[in-house]
Amino acid sequence: MQNPIYTEITSCRDCYKCVRSCPVKAIQIKDGHAMIIKDRCIYCGRCVHVCPNSAKKVREDADRVKLAISSGRRVICSLAPSYASEFPGQGRELLTALKKLGFSAVSETAIGAALVTQALDIYASEHDGNAPFIGTACPAVVELVKKYYPDDVEKLAPVPSPLQTHSAYLRHIYNEDLVIVFIGPCIAKKMEADMTPGFPDLALTFNELRSWLDEEGIDLSAIEAEDADFIPARAGTSTIYPIEGGQIASSKLWGDRAFGSGALAFSGIDQVMSALQDGSCGLPFLELLACDGGCVNGPATRDSVSMASRKKAATEHTIRRLDEPALFTGDEEFARLLLEKGYSILHTEAPGNEGGFRKKHTEDDIRRALVDLGKLTKADELNCGGCGYNTCREMAIAYLDGMAEIEMCVTKMRKEAESKVDVLLRTIPTGVVIVDSDLQIADCNKLFLELFGDMEDGFVDQSILQMVKGLPLERFVPFADKFRDQFYLTHPGQYRVHFKDKYLRVTFFLVETKRLLGALFEDITTPTIRRETVVKKAEDVIQKSLETVQQIASLLGENAAETEIMLNSLIDAFSVHGTGEGESDFRQDEDGDLS
Repeated sequence: MQNPIYTEITSCRDCYKCVRSCPVKAIQIKDGHAMIIKDRCIYCGRCVHVCPNSAKKVREDADRVKLAISSGRRVICSLAPSYASEFPGQGRELLTALKKLGFSAVSETAIGAALVTQALDIYASEHDGNAPFIGTACPAVVELVKKYYPDDVEKLAPVPSPLQTHSAYLRHIYNEDLVIVFIGPCIAKKMEADMTPGFPDLALTFNELRSWLDEEGIDLSAIEAEDADFIPARAGTSTIYPIEGGQIASSKLWGDRAFGSGALAFSGIDQVMSALQDGSCGLPFLELLACDGGCVNGPATRDSVSMASRKKAATEHTIRRLDEPALFTGDEEFARLLLEKGYSILHTEAPGNEGGFRKKHTEDDIRRALVDLGKLTKADELNCGGCGYNTCREMAIAYLDGMAEIEMCVTKMRKEAESKVDVLLRTIPTGVVIVDSDLQIADCNKLFLELFGDMEDGFVDQSILQMVKGLPLERFVPFADKFRDQFYLTHPGQYRVHFKDKYLRVTFFLVETKRLLGALFEDITTPTIRRETVVKKAEDVIQKSLETVQQIASLLGENAAETEIMLNSLIDAFSVHGTGEGESDFRQDEDGDLS
């Protein structure tokens, strides 16, 4: 099965933005394309959100849900509580729409959250008010712990996530022959569905739901709400779970304690990693959510809504719920069963250490990798972050792991490019100048200055070349205005110039369209003089021949005008016209051959 997040290779373009954004650097650069490595990914969805070309895709599962519905089986939707912030004020309309899509019933994932809270409250009440665990509500956090903090795996709560618990509860109170489909803001839930089949069976994002509604022509703002409700009941306090601190607030033990005594909440992957780096701080309980602010800000939610609006909508939804009758208050028998069986209630094992992919490298290995990256000294380690890694050392380790390529190092590639240009300019046997759109010299070589700068051979050194950069081209080249026209040509031309006592072939080339233009100046004085000598001798021969023809024509009584015109045009075609010293004759060769 395809990963929940994957790369559309044809759209991926060497930007490394996903590498910069990925908190665990689970991106492998291969042949310039950014590939997601399943064994390293925590499915937080950051890469999807930041990709400028939409090359990072989320697997779409709506067709699989439609197939399940069309099979005639009972399909129940487990709806994430953050629907209150994603579809504010449209709860009844959303329920109606889901029934129209073919769902047999809709239940709130918050039911599972209430059972998780109840189970942990029972555990804490039996252990002096302590539950020394890392919460498992967020699948991205669970993956983070399993893969990057293996020493903390045993600290994960002994109960499954709210979604997994909700799925188990639905099968417990109804029957096993159900298809359970989660709909919410989280991409990582797709991974959860893949890893624990049936708990749930499938997972859709809010974005997928919107697309599905559009396909069916269902408009929530226009639909007439029907008399539908959640099964087995409406959730209560646990509907606040998708906000940072919501799990703690819904607890009977921790919710009433001031200043976070007994439990702390962190949201945003950076804060989560900071908390885990402290060895879980020795706290009784850590509520950790990968998304900033909580699930209401998940990667598959609307971008146009502010965090303040999301939190306000979710909070007001919970407050309204608390005033409603017949809310779900928990199931102590099932909560105790959950504590007793743990992950086995899902017919699977508890999360284990999956961090075996991390390799250890010696300091010598890292140093050699740094040398490969052009970091010969500590001063070369700029830590610019252009490659996507925070430091050159991190980049070197990724290179050793096969996750990065040398070409990702911007400074190395720039230095190599500059070095190649310098070598080319120094060794090419023609004068070269590169100018910008303002006709200022961006770069040139020694032969250019010797041709146009009245500088003797051996006088031009590197310092002189550096001083010339930025100067107007017209200070050196009297026909500088001819350069401007070349910027807007698809294929810049080739010309011949008579400058002072030399004949030059000028070949223009675009370095960067409308920004940088180059020109090669080749001294063709010797072959040109030889050519003019030939033309002169040809003129003498033609003149003598013409006189003979005229004499014959005169004797024959014929007019030789046409012959004279033809021969004169032949002479003109072979002639090279030049003016005095310092002037230039700028003409384009139509056939591209100046010899």
